[in-house]
Amino acid sequence: MTASTPAPAPASAARRPIVLVTGGSRGLGRNAVEHLARQGFDLVLTYRSRADEGRAAVGAVQALGGRAVALPLDVARSTGFADFADSVRQALDGAWQADRLDALVHNAGIGIHAPFATTTEAQLDELFAIHLKAPFFLTQQLLPLLRDGGSIVHLSSGLTRFTQPGYAAYAAMKGGVEVLTRYLARELGPRGIRVNTVAPGAIATDFGGGRVRDDAQLGAALAAQTALGRVGRPDDIGPVVAALLQPGMGWVQGQRIEASGGMFL
Repeated sequence: MTASTPAPAPASAARRPIVLVTGGSRGLGRNAVEHLARQGFDLVLTYRSRADEGRAAVGAVQALGGRAVALPLDVARSTGFADFADSVRQALDGAWQADRLDALVHNAGIGIHAPFATTTEAQLDELFAIHLKAPFFLTQQLLPLLRDGGSIVHLSSGLTRFTQPGYAAYAAMKGGVEVLTRYLARELGPRGIRVNTVAPGAIATDFGGGRVRDDAQLGAALAAQTALGRVGRPDDIGPVVAALLQPGMGWVQGQRIEASGGMFL
């Protein structure tokens, strides 16, 4: 039994809802995982290659009184999604004696900053595979494991509302995610499954090479265009994701919720 695979819960333990968060071992995903654990959720989280980061995230959930399993997943490889769904099924049975997820959070992603005129086909294909193809086909594979009345949350970007040079390809994929959100909300509505999008603004993390975090001039310029006077932090986004999965949000369906501090109003 590894650190990322907890012992089965005692039969008498109260059931906590189980959420799968892609890219949950670092960045905004890790922050969302910890906020979800604080609010009574158990986690299946994914990492791409750093098993140590997956184990650390599992440890953080356990320290908060929850249970978690970390599984490897490269969202750029849709050919692996069926096998990943089998791994999720096994994890649910082994760690929780359960056969359903309560929610799915599509968080995993990358950032590529490139002017439109020099964006390559390879860059566009990579962004498509990770940000649009993955949520589409991974949701297909996991639908049999998502309970009726469950929830799906997509991560988009403030860049679908306002523009910044160099993000045409990235923002186009996120625009596709927002359209997909509305279609899934309609098609999965008969099962009571809610599908919504959280759209962060500029966040100081290592995403996209850490430009917002490390470039003081860029950070100051973005802060000056934000109503709340600063760029975002991971703790500004994780609570929004967790809030959308609460029972009290049950009438919110097919919506784009921007969490940007009021950028470019």
